[in-house]
Amino acid sequence: MTEQEMEMADCLVRIFENVLITEEMSLQKGYFPDLSLAEMHALDAIGPYETRTMSETAAILGITTGTLTVAVERLVRKGFVERKRDEKDRRIVRISLTRQGKVACRMHGKYHRVLARRALDPCNEEEAKLLLRMVHDVDDFLAAQAKKYNERESLRKTAKEVAGEKRRRQNNG
Repeated sequence: MTEQEMEMADCLVRIFENVLITEEMSLQKGYFPDLSLAEMHALDAIGPYETRTMSETAAILGITTGTLTVAVERLVRKGFVERKRDEKDRRIVRISLTRQGKVACRMHGKYHRVLARRALDPCNEEEAKLLLRMVHDVDDFLAAQAKKYNERESLRKTAKEVAGEKRRRQNNG
């Protein structure tokens, strides 16, 4: 491994760890100290505007409905999620965010917008396009690697698809 490759690898690992740490700390020190990062990501997957089924939400998160059921139960108790049976088919459980859940979702989105803005602010238009292209390239490479390791990839949405859906929902809302 060259010196440059080592530096890049170290930097990418630090970025990943620091995003997770600062995201978690922003929750703990902010308005929602009773939410874990996993719970916040569940709120994001449910989304502030739609009512989703448990199955749809589990697929977005790439987890089982059983695992989601445990998380949703906690979020219902904490007042962030509502759960209702479908009126036409009582076997289907629909979940949506409460007012408090929507506020948490928006605040978490603000964290991501500030992070993106901070990365792009020092750049002129050409540099911003280059940086974005390079980040897309890293994202594409990691998605391809994940696909190799995950037999179920065809059943799961990629992080890129989830981010795109979330961005569309925010732009429409």
